[in-house]
Amino acid sequence: MKQKFNIITSTCVPLPLENVDTDQIIPARFLKATDKEGFGENLFRDWRYDKNGQPVKDFVLNDPTYAGCILVAGKNFGSGSSREHAAWAIAGYGFRVVISSFFADIHKNNELNNFVLPVQVSEAFLAELFQSIHDNPKTLVTVNLPEQTVTNEGTGHSETFDINGYKKYCLMNGQDDIDFLVQNKEKTEQWEQLNK
Repeated sequence: MKQKFNIITSTCVPLPLENVDTDQIIPARFLKATDKEGFGENLFRDWRYDKNGQPVKDFVLNDPTYAGCILVAGKNFGSGSSREHAAWAIAGYGFRVVISSFFADIHKNNELNNFVLPVQVSEAFLAELFQSIHDNPKTLVTVNLPEQTVTNEGTGHSETFDINGYKKYCLMNGQDDIDFLVQNKEKTEQWEQLNK
């Protein structure tokens, strides 16, 4: 069983950049691996480290001021190629939620398939969130999957977000597609018998 998803309250890591594509999330040279292990170490690799492999001091993941399991990203997150490795890297790093005002569709689905919740909010709510985190890096955000709400605890403002009902069920029950099919094996077999 995967980790079940219910309500998460966390501080956030802000990445106020628009049009972050999957090659920036996980550079192509790391795509040779066929399992998910170790991808978190290379999340945003070319932004996190210089050519000599030394941490770039100014990059947010190297800044101890910011921490948490929620990544707050600029508009159009996950554009570019459809590589699932980008979602592997986000999950592998430890993020459970990514908040943005717009996600590329394929990347959004890849996040869901890897137990990362993409939360799409209005541009105004996103801007307020970035401001709150800038003013106070300890700002908490609560993501309530059952109620489909996200709350900036610094201001008390909330928004609702959309999620596919099936994916919501899988996240809340810690199941991937295969787990779901195994759980419903008898129903599937009954349906097949009825439709022969």
